[in-house]
Amino acid sequence: MISFNKEQIFIVTGASSGLGEGVALLLNELGATVVAVARNLERLNAMRAKCKFPENMHIEIKDLAEDIEALPQYVKDLKNKYGKFTGLAYCAGIVDIQPLQILDYGSMQKLFNIDYYAPLFLSKGFGDRRNNVGRGASIVFISSIAAISTDRGMATYAGAKAALISSAKVMARELASQGIRVNCVSPSDIITPMIKETEDNRTIETFYPLGAGQVSDVANMVVFLLSDKAHWLSRQNYIVDCGCI
Repeated sequence: MISFNKEQIFIVTGASSGLGEGVALLLNELGATVVAVARNLERLNAMRAKCKFPENMHIEIKDLAEDIEALPQYVKDLKNKYGKFTGLAYCAGIVDIQPLQILDYGSMQKLFNIDYYAPLFLSKGFGDRRNNVGRGASIVFISSIAAISTDRGMATYAGAKAALISSAKVMARELASQGIRVNCVSPSDIITPMIKETEDNRTIETFYPLGAGQVSDVANMVVFLLSDKAHWLSRQNYIVDCGCI
């Protein structure tokens, strides 16, 4: 059984809803201390109200795209406030569907800022030996099945997620000497607020033979990879898609 203690501190981004909320709540339920990062205070407070151990759930309001180059210092500031980190779960993300003929550089840059650049610069801060516990620490990125198998209009999103997977493999090599593991989880359609805005849930239900994916399906995988039960797993991209590809 997976369990944590309150001395094990995890940063979870995108923690105010969807997959980030699911990961933050599960880590907290299993005994860890969570630093939950998101932009919306109201939704972060609502998430915290659901958690099992509120005293171990700390909320931080942050727009990760506001000053990406300063994110390593931000991680250091969080470490000074809460202590050295055992893990980072990067769950923040946006989707922008744009066919090739209407690609807009500004929109592309906005998506890459959140889906690619921010996770790399947060990892730069996390990978600083002064900010993590060393051996046993873990980074998990939420990528997407779109990086492997996608459809029209997803060039920017698929590109950012594919780039994240490739960079994670490099980071895993570089951080292995510290005993830090780096992995990605690539879900297909999961019933989250973001999916509800862009997809017909009835179509999703009929496409997957075991039914639509739930937040818990991904959160369980992420938390497993953050735990010492996955101590020999690194540099991988785990597909969570009901076996559809």
